[in-house]
Amino acid sequence: MQSYKDLEAYKLAHKLAVEVHKITLSDLPKFEMYEEGNQVRRSSKSIPSNIVEGFGRKKYQQEYIKHLTYALASCDETKEHLELLFETESFKNKEKFDYFLKEYENLGRKLYRLKEAVEKGLKPEA
Repeated sequence: MQSYKDLEAYKLAHKLAVEVHKITLSDLPKFEMYEEGNQVRRSSKSIPSNIVEGFGRKKYQQEYIKHLTYALASCDETKEHLELLFETESFKNKEKFDYFLKEYENLGRKLYRLKEAVEKGLKPEA
């Protein structure tokens, strides 16, 4: 593994952050762009940012794990913001909502597996 850009979790997180950014500026009512829209943009962008920062500190495995934990938490936060936007009918496109929810569930699994792999690397060999 030479770069964080090789990580499947990073690729998906980055792609989704760009997509969330765009839909919050085009599909939400104006008042939500600055409220919940801002929150979901920030949490979605936090995921790839934490993957990158953790990867940059991979020499210190506990730091890497900490940032992957932050990425997982931001993934859950992003799903919550999307659910709130959908349930309050600020985000009305059910097809897009279902897509994002499915993709963030998939991303959460990828992040969890990545975190597990890094943690296993911490265990001393017997």
